[in-house]
Amino acid sequence: MIRAARADDVAAIYRLIRALAEYEKSLDAVTASEQDLRRSLFGPDPKVFAHVAAGDDGVVAGCALWFVNYSTWTGTHGIYLEDLFVEPAARGRGFGKALLAELARLCAERGYARLEWAVLDWNTPSIKFYRAIGARAMDDWDNYRLSGPALARLGSAAETRTPE
Repeated sequence: MIRAARADDVAAIYRLIRALAEYEKSLDAVTASEQDLRRSLFGPDPKVFAHVAAGDDGVVAGCALWFVNYSTWTGTHGIYLEDLFVEPAARGRGFGKALLAELARLCAERGYARLEWAVLDWNTPSIKFYRAIGARAMDDWDNYRLSGPALARLGSAAETRTPE
């Protein structure tokens, strides 16, 4: 079963986020807490959303966290998939494909032009899966990130201007 996440799913989603980070060899980079996740997903003005995959027993076995982005070239919004993860014991049951299908359905329903995400170049099982459903790599693009001290330095260099 695929459904929009509820507030009582936060602990399970957080557990899956940590499991994904461990799989990606980056567990030490997770600084968010369950409270941060709860506030982001279910606070007064959420900017991030989640769907979960639950088995027949109702236990959450997978999740997709996403947010709305925008393409100036198409003039329409899209969905950026931040995290997609299914517990290893639940893989092969169609949860990953069903989560992506739900996001694709949302894109179609809302008139969004794209569903995009990033995958680590060494994650061959996921790459193979994504290719099998028709996704293609954006080989002519590189991802960049500004964070930590570099972000703070650049931000502090910005001029604040007051209207005259």
